[in-house]
Order: sequence, then structure tokens, then C-alpha cells
Amino acid sequence: MTGLNTSLIVQIQAFLQNKVNLPRAVIIAISLVTGLYLLVNVSYLTVMTPKELVSSSAVAVTWGNKVLGSWGWIMSVAAALSAFGSLNGTFFSGGRVCFVAAREGHMPDILAMAHIHRLTPSPALIFTTIVSLVVLIPGDFQTIVNFFSFTAWIFYGITLAGLLYLKIKKPELPRPYKVPIILPILVLIAAVFLVLAPIVDNPQIEYLYVTLFILSGILIYIPFIYYKLCPNLLTKLTVFLQLFLEVCPVDKNV
Repeated sequence: MTGLNTSLIVQIQAFLQNKVNLPRAVIIAISLVTGLYLLVNVSYLTVMTPKELVSSSAVAVTWGNKVLGSWGWIMSVAAALSAFGSLNGTFFSGGRVCFVAAREGHMPDILAMAHIHRLTPSPALIFTTIVSLVVLIPGDFQTIVNFFSFTAWIFYGITLAGLLYLKIKKPELPRPYKVPIILPILVLIAAVFLVLAPIVDNPQIEYLYVTLFILSGILIYIPFIYYKLCPNLLTKLTVFLQLFLEVCPVDKNV
């Protein structure tokens, strides 16, 4: 009994500590990144002319060549390391989003399983990798960036709209930490602008393809996940993938 009480106290303390640390970490991180971003852009505008900024295919590299001279290659290495770090974080966080969504019943059960030896959500990571490879089909970097931003801000907007809905319709729900309601409203407005602005500025048929690709998930979710059609086929497929990937269901986050 004493051990159980001690464990409960430790969990409560950890929860309270996270309740304080998470908002603090978010505020500090966003403030630092925003400040550094502004300072970097000020340095670009100070060192380079508007014509150089517009014509440069890699502004940071051009800035490095002008300021650092023969050491300008450091900017290329730094940009590559930054991209790798961002990709690594996005890959693992994206995989765990699929993992949690499957655990909540929004995606196939196989995505909610973890490797029996490495304790990683490998099916979700593999699924994320496959989707990423599909997105890479266009091959043009600028196109990929534009469509990724378009897709990301659609889901950011949907998430914030859901947050505001719960804030208004279900104010009694427990919330680990609170923010002024004006903040999600402003971000929602920004999300709507960033989704509509590219379409208004430069309409392309590819935006329709991206939207149809997003909506295609409904064709899988409604019949196979929500209504659970062909349960025997899905069960056999899940068992096969479970044995092939050496994964099993888990009771906690991994």
C-alpha cells in the first residue's frame, strides 16, 4: 500500500510539473525562435541588396559567401544539419501521431502496434515513410514545399477550429494549461489566409489534387474503420502484418 501511494504521489508531482513546464517551454522556445528568425532576416537585409535577395536560390549561402568569404561553406553545412534535424523530428512526431490516432480507433489497428524488441511504433513510421515517398513524386522541391505548407495549414486550421469549438461548447473539460482565446483565433485566421492566399495568387490544378488526396482518406475511414466492413479480411491482413513486422499491441506510449 505504501508503494502504491508513493507511486501515485510521484505521478501527481510529475503531472503538476509538466503542467508548469510545458507552457514555459513553449513560450521560451517560440520567443527564442522568433527572435532569432527576425535577427537573421535583419542580417540578410543589411548585407544583401533586394536584387541579390530575389535572384539568390539560397539566401543563407549567398549571405555566408559575402560575410564569411572562404568559410561560406559553413552555411551550407549548417542548413543541411538544420534540415536533417527538422526532418528527424517531423518523422518521429508524425509517426507517433499515426500511432495515437490508430490507438484511438481512427486508423487501422496495425498502426497502433510497436516492435516487440525495439519498442518503437514501426508500422506507423513505415506508413509515414510511404506517404512521404508518395508526396515526393512531383520531384520539384518548390512544388513539394508549397503543397506541404498548403496541406499542413489546412490541418492546423481544422485543429484550431476544433479547439475553439470545444472551448465554447464544452468549457467544463479538463485542460492541462490555458491560453487567452485570442491566440487560437489569430492563428486560425492566419491558417485560413495561408490556405487561401496561394490559391488566389496562383491558382493551380495541383491544389485540387492535394485536396482530393486528403479527402481520399474518407473513402477508407468510413467503410473500413467506422463501419468495419470486411472484418475478416482486415483481421487477416492485420495478423499477417503483425507477424511480418514483429509487432504487437501496447498499453502505453512508446
